[in-house]
Amino acid sequence: MIIQNGVVHPMDGPVIARGFVRLEGERITSIGPMESLPLSDEPFLDAAGGHILPGYVDAHCHLGLFGNALGFEADDGNESTDPCTPQLRALDGVNPLDRCFEEARAGGVTTVFTGPGSANPIAGQFLAMKTAGSVVDKMLLKAPAAMKFALGENPKSVYNERKETPITRMATAAIIRENLSKALEYRDKQSKAAEDADADMPDLDAKLDALQAVVGGTLSAHFHAHRADDIVTAVRIAREFGLKLVVVHGTEGHLIADYLAQERVPVITGPCLGDRSKPELANMTLENPMLLQKAGVKIAICTDHPEIPVQYLPLCAAMAVRAGMDEEDALLAITLNAAQICGVDRRVGSLTPGKDADIIVSTGHPLDWKNRISAVFIDGKRVR
Repeated sequence: MIIQNGVVHPMDGPVIARGFVRLEGERITSIGPMESLPLSDEPFLDAAGGHILPGYVDAHCHLGLFGNALGFEADDGNESTDPCTPQLRALDGVNPLDRCFEEARAGGVTTVFTGPGSANPIAGQFLAMKTAGSVVDKMLLKAPAAMKFALGENPKSVYNERKETPITRMATAAIIRENLSKALEYRDKQSKAAEDADADMPDLDAKLDALQAVVGGTLSAHFHAHRADDIVTAVRIAREFGLKLVVVHGTEGHLIADYLAQERVPVITGPCLGDRSKPELANMTLENPMLLQKAGVKIAICTDHPEIPVQYLPLCAAMAVRAGMDEEDALLAITLNAAQICGVDRRVGSLTPGKDADIIVSTGHPLDWKNRISAVFIDGKRVR
């Protein structure tokens, strides 16, 4: 199959003004300018001068965990009965038949990073998945893909209503530290038991077991943080425990952009299309992604679905362009940068030969509001 005669955005190389993408089975096999396309009797799709680019990657959302047009019966994003729930797996809560998966595909979003909400200081395990399919296990890219932590007003407000800890930022950080410390102690006990036949292996602790990859630095720690001081708390905790930190939201990141660049902390920005609905959003600005990137911070842009419906991910990128960001940089924030931050860039995020054939074709520039997506491929199969 060849998709031809379009403006190709490889995302890992320069834009090709008039080019093609060849896919075979589930993989991309080659891309290039039309002049280098040999004569072939392969089936083709004429992009008709439109744009060809990799499927969009939403680096942070809750797709499938907060059901479309439903209330409590489909609200599976927050287990707000215990402030520490690292053993929870998004894999066991996502409903892939939720209508919003179809809307994601229609919007060109082919990969999502979805998981628990931010009610708990330690919320549970995110996963990375494709948006086409009916069985989550067959749609997976990676699970677990990150551990979700939360700082700031969300845990405070949830547990203040319950009159339980934490109701302060200090207590939220303390709960995180306490459980990371216990995870390290649990690991040491397991190691000693493995080396000493006379030592007893500690009883299974599902929470501490789930945190092993986090304290081992192999599973990313995604920290929900809006306010600048909360972002710095996330960096502080990450330093103490050697965590692989990603800041999610980072609403006041622009106020400490140089610090984040110095610490080499990536930020998943957004959601951007909303009001300042709580105090920690007081300094929200559409310029945040641009200012962070200008300072040298690797950024992605997310919808935080259902805060912003997942299909409007490219609109969020377009709003960043309106606020001063370069168009290709904004596209990177919803393709390759997002895939790299989420650790799935070997499979998705660019039109690189050998990667998954997740491809979208649009009638105009992908960040133009009047543009329409005319074709979507996931794993080489046309899904729209």
